[in-house]
Amino acid sequence: MPSAYDRLPLGALRVFEAVASHLSFSAAADSLNVTPAAVSQQIKMLEGYIQVPLFRRNGRRVEITDEGLELLPAVRAGLDKLESALQQIKHFRRAGPLQITTLASFLQIWLLPRIRSFRRKYPNIELRFHTSRELVDFSRTANHVAIRFGHGNYPNLHSEKFLDDWLVPVASPDLIKQYGTMERGTDLSRYPLLESGDEPWSAWSKIDEEDAWLSRAPSIDDSAGLLAAAEEGLGFVLARWTLVTRALAKGTLKLAGRGALPYGSAYYFVCPKSFLALPKVAQFREWLLAAAHDFPAPGPGLGPDPTPAPGSGPREAR
Repeated sequence: MPSAYDRLPLGALRVFEAVASHLSFSAAADSLNVTPAAVSQQIKMLEGYIQVPLFRRNGRRVEITDEGLELLPAVRAGLDKLESALQQIKHFRRAGPLQITTLASFLQIWLLPRIRSFRRKYPNIELRFHTSRELVDFSRTANHVAIRFGHGNYPNLHSEKFLDDWLVPVASPDLIKQYGTMERGTDLSRYPLLESGDEPWSAWSKIDEEDAWLSRAPSIDDSAGLLAAAEEGLGFVLARWTLVTRALAKGTLKLAGRGALPYGSAYYFVCPKSFLALPKVAQFREWLLAAAHDFPAPGPGLGPDPTPAPGSGPREAR
């Protein structure tokens, strides 16, 4: 018995969407990696199937007809659903690498030094990392897991906090010898400062002195780069505890003051709820939560100060 889809020109619908997006047969052909003649043939086939014109040619210009505008939203919605379904099937292959998108600084400083233990425990799982701070569309990418720094507001996804963070002032040992330490409320204009938009010195200051130091504080819009500059002795930084503990252990940086400010954001394990059934996702989640549980919070000598750091808002940190 013939199917209702037997004559449906699915390939032509994809070509129609491309022409409607570019309003150009040649640009659509380039995007689809076919010839303009092939594009024209597919559009003629589709127009013959529905018996209405979809485009008007006016010299080199291409205009979409009212019927084309009426058809376009349904075609795009259908193609989106097909793409999403195909990605879901692709994700659920048990073979292949585990695709993880995470922040570059977190990957470089916190995650990679611990990955050896994961590989010892799960030698058959290949890991593939992608760095980004943007929210991820799992239906359109190959990612299985996202590690994000924020407030956990990721609708329709499994979002699980696994690691808190704090802000602490640090500097190179030589710089601390030269300028001394800085307690909260200290006049910050006395110190050479470095900062980023994610870890602002206004979180540490208790007095109205921002104008005095803000004009002198070079900004580095990357947490790993900020710590590298601090290790070079270029200035004091207010750093995330998760990212600075290795430098403190090595002695390339030292704490420059007492008190650890709880950060208003935390690290979250994020994925589609259905992906938790994948063994490689479940195993990575279990390992990650255990590694975070073993990570030490700031000790009693640092505080912590119970007041969350002001300005540590909903931005995705680097």
